Amino acid sequence: MIPIIFFGTHEFAAIILKALLDSGLFDIQKVITMPDRPAGRSHKLKLSAVKTAAGRHGLTIGQPENLENYTSSGSQQLNIVVDYGLIIPLNIIETPKFGSVNIHPSLLPKYRGASPIQSALINGKKETGVTIMKMDKEMDHGPILAQEKVSIKPEDNYVSLYKKLAERAAEMIVKIIPLYIEDKIKLKEQNHGTATFTKILSREDGKINFKTRTADEIYNLWRGLTPWPGIFCEWNGKRLKLIKIAKNDKKSPAGKASVENKKISIGCRQGSIIAEELQMEGKKSMTAETFLNGYQKIDGYVF
Repeated sequence: MIPIIFFGTHEFAAIILKALLDSGLFDIQKVITMPDRPAGRSHKLKLSAVKTAAGRHGLTIGQPENLENYTSSGSQQLNIVVDYGLIIPLNIIETPKFGSVNIHPSLLPKYRGASPIQSALINGKKETGVTIMKMDKEMDHGPILAQEKVSIKPEDNYVSLYKKLAERAAEMIVKIIPLYIEDKIKLKEQNHGTATFTKILSREDGKINFKTRTADEIYNLWRGLTPWPGIFCEWNGKRLKLIKIAKNDKKSPAGKASVENKKISIGCRQGSIIAEELQMEGKKSMTAETFLNGYQKIDGYVF
């Protein structure tokens, strides 16, 4: 068995951790994950997906607030890092005999950084992929062990693409790491001159301007930013979140809302979108029909 330390926090990483355990090829000496954080209105501490998975298997768990003073015994042969959340210092990266590898959900050097899945959807790409790379001192910069493409279907959104990429990554890591340890993998340097970068998303990234964006652009924004941070506009000074939308080829004045057959259509710079499910600020999500029963004045409103 290959002795490793696993760094990860979110569901993507939990899927990878499960695959490593199920394979029977890895001795997971320790799991490092982010500290429990308060969540929801009750501010109850929430365990990470990785901590929950590790706990079910009785694995040793560490949750340092930072890694500045973290020390490793060095008995592991490899660190595997997936969707962890903290910058890992170079001394930790280089401690194991075979260094550290990271799984990134894009075809590096495309979409380095924090939001590669969202960015591929927002930009209307038809394919993305998974890259397994050896880590170095720069983010998403190291040489590539393996890379596989994953197609993006028109109906894919963040949730469905996230799952597809995680499942593909899980298949890849179990096959690639033993070959890497046996020195049967030839590392490939990234073409750093073609690198593109993504950012940490905020709620304001979901704000829509119907007059400057096409229906395709808004639909792709919705695909990438749902469920979080979501897309929204402002109606009568309040935030109106569009929970579910569809594209419409019907031409309509940009920014103008119209109601027909209990459907809400909003014109874009090109084409229009149908708002199928909406959520007013401070209210629960509701269908367009329910929304219209309480907010008839949206017909003819210009955003």
